[in-house]
Amino acid sequence: MAGVLYIVATPIGNLEDLSIRAQRILQTVAVVACEDTRQSSKLMAAANAHRPLVSLHEHNEAQRCHELVSRLAAGDDVALISDAGTPLVSDPGYRLVEAAIEANIRVSPIPGASAVLSALSIAGLPTDQFAFIGFLPHKQVARRKLLEAWASADATLVCFESPHRILEALEDLQALWPQRRMAACRELTKLHEEVLRGKPGEILDSLKQRPAIKGEFTLVIDRAGRAEASSPDQLKEIVLGLIASGVSRMDAIKQAAKEVGLTKREAYEHLEKEKS
Repeated sequence: MAGVLYIVATPIGNLEDLSIRAQRILQTVAVVACEDTRQSSKLMAAANAHRPLVSLHEHNEAQRCHELVSRLAAGDDVALISDAGTPLVSDPGYRLVEAAIEANIRVSPIPGASAVLSALSIAGLPTDQFAFIGFLPHKQVARRKLLEAWASADATLVCFESPHRILEALEDLQALWPQRRMAACRELTKLHEEVLRGKPGEILDSLKQRPAIKGEFTLVIDRAGRAEASSPDQLKEIVLGLIASGVSRMDAIKQAAKEVGLTKREAYEHLEKEKS
């Protein structure tokens, strides 16, 4: 009988987030495939899981897939982990999963930590629809092109950024979407966990004041339309302009709400708050 390929989520910072089930799987499989054996050996030691480790990263994934699928076909259970979080989410592993499926080998998820869902849950932005767009490109032209492609998406956006490029990314967000609300989540679940909330320019100004910026960032960005409407002044300007052109107040509110992606009730509440 063929073995099982387990896709095991690991902590994104706090080792206590490793689930009991994940620990059991890591203790019992024949081999654990990981990005960096040195990094993963620390987790394995903490989990009291003394199993062999083999590297699987973007440079050797094709070769490793053949080796690991052969072991799975022979009856060995294999676990795949990443350096942090859920495997395959902006990490290697897709080729292995694809190869295992093609070989009729069972692939089973062991759920757990995810920087994407962790950041989304605490950002304070809508969660009914969201899109994960991965790591932002290193170069400004490519970065802006990606963001512009998602400009009108009716979903909260989630992406990753490094501390070395976070200022440049925020500058682009400020240029493209100055009024959108967002959250910059840094060092999630770790000792220095921090969430900065506000508009891109506000977060940019805050980070610029620091002598150094450390830790990986998960950015959560409000969806199109609704974010711009977070400014009552802007909504008011649209309404006043429509009224000046002869439109009734309630019709103006309805039309302005549609332009910025709000319901009529939400637009009315924005204007009432601004009035009070």
